[in-house]
Amino acid sequence: MARRARKTPLEKYQEELNEVQESIQQYENCLETLQEREKELQEQIMMEKFKEVNELLEMQNMSLDDLKGMLIAEGGSAEIA
Repeated sequence: MARRARKTPLEKYQEELNEVQESIQQYENCLETLQEREKELQEQIMMEKFKEVNELLEMQNMSLDDLKGMLIAEGGSAEIA
């Protein structure tokens, strides 16, 4: 039965380097996926906040323009004070 030749230090380092590079690629792919999910969640949070504001406006029988006017007036009085 023939024995397999031992790997040289160079071959061992090359294999380890390949494994490390593959791991890095996997983590980069995972990071990209997580960043995309982060953006989606931020957009969903923004939409939920908008829905809450819209519901409050409807409960008060106000339009978006009414709210805008109130905020502008409030901002103007805050600058005077």
